Amino acid sequence: MAQQLGALIEVKSDKPIQNPPIALTKRDATPSQFELEFIPNRNPPSIPHTPYGPPPERENALLSGQISPTTPNDLERNRDSPPNSIQPDAASLVQTWRTPSVNKWRILACCLEYMGNGMNDSAPGALIPYLEKFYSIGYAIVSLVFVANAVGFIAAAFFTNTTLLRLGRSKTLMLSEIFLLTGCVALACSPPFPVVVIAFFLFGYGMATNLALNNVFCANLADSSVILGLAHGSYGVGGIVAPIIATTMVSNGMVWSRFYIITIAVRVIALIATGLAFRGYEADSPSQPQAALQTMASQQGGTTTPKSTILEAIKQRTTIMGALFLFAYQGAEVAISGWVISFLLDYRDGTPSSVGYVTAGFWGGITVGRFFVTPLLKRLGESKSVYLLGILSIVFQVLTWQIPSLISSAVSVSILGVLLGPIYPCATTIFARMLDHRLQTAALGFISSAGSSGGAIGPFLIGGLAGWKGVWVMHPVCIGLFGLMLGSFYGLPRTRKRTE
Repeated sequence: MAQQLGALIEVKSDKPIQNPPIALTKRDATPSQFELEFIPNRNPPSIPHTPYGPPPERENALLSGQISPTTPNDLERNRDSPPNSIQPDAASLVQTWRTPSVNKWRILACCLEYMGNGMNDSAPGALIPYLEKFYSIGYAIVSLVFVANAVGFIAAAFFTNTTLLRLGRSKTLMLSEIFLLTGCVALACSPPFPVVVIAFFLFGYGMATNLALNNVFCANLADSSVILGLAHGSYGVGGIVAPIIATTMVSNGMVWSRFYIITIAVRVIALIATGLAFRGYEADSPSQPQAALQTMASQQGGTTTPKSTILEAIKQRTTIMGALFLFAYQGAEVAISGWVISFLLDYRDGTPSSVGYVTAGFWGGITVGRFFVTPLLKRLGESKSVYLLGILSIVFQVLTWQIPSLISSAVSVSILGVLLGPIYPCATTIFARMLDHRLQTAALGFISSAGSSGGAIGPFLIGGLAGWKGVWVMHPVCIGLFGLMLGSFYGLPRTRKRTE
């Protein structure tokens, strides 16, 4: 039956086509308005295709989207590459301390800035008794320097991201050093107390700016917790050196303000170092995730402004909990550094020349913790480390309060510094992992400003209560701040963003 039906059908083959017209390819066609606006101009070179597969040049062009796939093999290689996508090399997404090579100098410049910040933060603890005598003021009035410092941090939180977008990283860091240098020059001249308050405002603004930018830079490098530990360990070095130098100077009859001549030299060096190290930073990182996100957003017709970025960053749960965390952490840290000497003078029968070095011991503990303890905690994990160190900090705060011995209290304060030291870099690493890359600068800047607010409100609260009850109130206040720190850390989102 099939043969009979087949016999009814006559199959004739057409004549072969001679010299067919050239097919109009996509590259020869006039581009549409959409292609002109949204697809980058690409003029790939003509690369031959060998029978054994594309040569390396064509392979790279296919993977990067410079040319369209034309064979089944090309399609297979390009199956995971959507049109007009950005596909940076995976290894380039995370820089290291030595790749590119200039990163070594950038980390060194960050450490220098952190050391200067530590000197600015720790010196008031040793100089407060002399400020009170020089200006004939009490605890409550002298605490205004902490408030001014916090106001500077808060103000910087709203302008750091905008300044970074307009000036670039190098010039923004240099601008922060100019603020700090201006404050140091003003204090070195022994000005009236209102000028002292303004100088501390400049300190807050400058430190908030370089802290936000440097935290983002270090947090996005490989082994970020270790690098942040080294950077913030440099902050501790400044915290050690400043009280020793300041106590030595004022104990030998020098005016308290002369200490800031030394910080002027530090800030001048930091100004030059950051300007040179971070010059061309944006050009070194063309394939960072932030650039990819911004490009895709522009292709989709979205627009992002600095104001909207800040508002979006503040709404993140990580930003809110992180701000509360650093508010409590720095509130306790600066309160201990600023008031422990007054506590030892009033309740442990110490003398200014002998207890002035206790602050150096506290910052020495912080430095040891950040340099040497932080790398050891990597195996335990940042989250567990924060909980463990927070609980132990409460224990040693109680020991400092209850043991009626000058030496024992001084040792407890130093150990407390060792415990507090690694908390900051571990927590900052966690915050950076949880945040979207394009929000990191704004979010970490806001978190840092909240931390400085705690560093002002904590000591200011203790100063107000000390005039009423006594300086011993620093201990219950610090214990409460440690509790708030652990509670806010527990409130962080459970699902963490993967590391880049």
